[in-house]
Amino acid sequence: MLEGMPRKTLSISALAGAAALVLAGCAPAGSPGPSGSEAADDAVLQVVASTNVYGDIAAAIGGDRVAVTSIIDSIAQDPHSYEASARDQLTVSEADLIIENGGGYDSFVDALVDATGTDAPVITAVEFSHDWPENEGHDEDDDPSTGSGTEDGHDHESEDDHDRESEDDHEGHDHVEGFNEHVWYDPHTIAHVAEEIAHELAELDPAGAEAYESGYEQFAAGIEELEASLGDIDAAHAGEQVFVTEPVPLYLTAAAGLENVTPDAFSEAVEEGQDVPAATLLEALDILKSGTVRTVIANAQTGGAETTAAIDAAKDAGIPVLEFTELVPDGETYLGWMRQNIADLAGTLTR
Repeated sequence: MLEGMPRKTLSISALAGAAALVLAGCAPAGSPGPSGSEAADDAVLQVVASTNVYGDIAAAIGGDRVAVTSIIDSIAQDPHSYEASARDQLTVSEADLIIENGGGYDSFVDALVDATGTDAPVITAVEFSHDWPENEGHDEDDDPSTGSGTEDGHDHESEDDHDRESEDDHEGHDHVEGFNEHVWYDPHTIAHVAEEIAHELAELDPAGAEAYESGYEQFAAGIEELEASLGDIDAAHAGEQVFVTEPVPLYLTAAAGLENVTPDAFSEAVEEGQDVPAATLLEALDILKSGTVRTVIANAQTGGAETTAAIDAAKDAGIPVLEFTELVPDGETYLGWMRQNIADLAGTLTR
């Protein structure tokens, strides 16, 4: 997140009022609303994602049967502190399917869902992570491509469960202490998220079920390639040490068998935009000077004095420094982006 930026969202009442103005300005007098417009293509599902990470995954699975809007699609924007607009509320109100990260990362989505009163299904990615405290749905050894769980290959909540979740207005998605919400860096979790996206699209558009399944299978094959590459790193470099300025890439480095030696107080303070305690900074710099760290990974979207100090210390010690982003770079796909991140990580370890 951008340091010094306050984490705030527009109030629901303010959004509602502003959205009314947007609706009035967008629809000519006497014309039907957006969902009932004669110009609307009923064959295309409207998918709204909090970030282009999930937007790209949905597009890969849905193909030309979906129209995807990613509310945040630029690395200049920070989901933690993003201020939702009236146009965002309009977009969410028209959605057939909503995809969020959850875990407090993109809480503006929950506010928009509450403000619109939409009954569109909401997929929350953190709930498919093995580390999610409330997760009871996926065994760590389950492979979503094998169809374990139910006869149709999907282990999903019941309709009653979904209704109860809607009644709760998506409470409980605030930041969870000790939980790393950056689950899109965990290919295994993303495989489950992709499976759920395919399932929900097929529920909304049964005629496209075969196409969604095909899109999912192609995407899942790409995930398998990522996991194989991470397995190769694990086989060659298990136990080697990495230092991260923020916890963003830790799922990826853990899957590669690497040990994170960053003081928790350092990475947590940087992520929260707070000053790193002097003793913690000294500890971090001593670790970087010790000669045991193989790679430093920084968040390309953030910066600060402590981050700069860590990067400078790494360079002085001859440690390679990588920069990872939180969003899919322009012109890239999720799979291509992760493939490059893994290749870059492997490259630093073989130096």
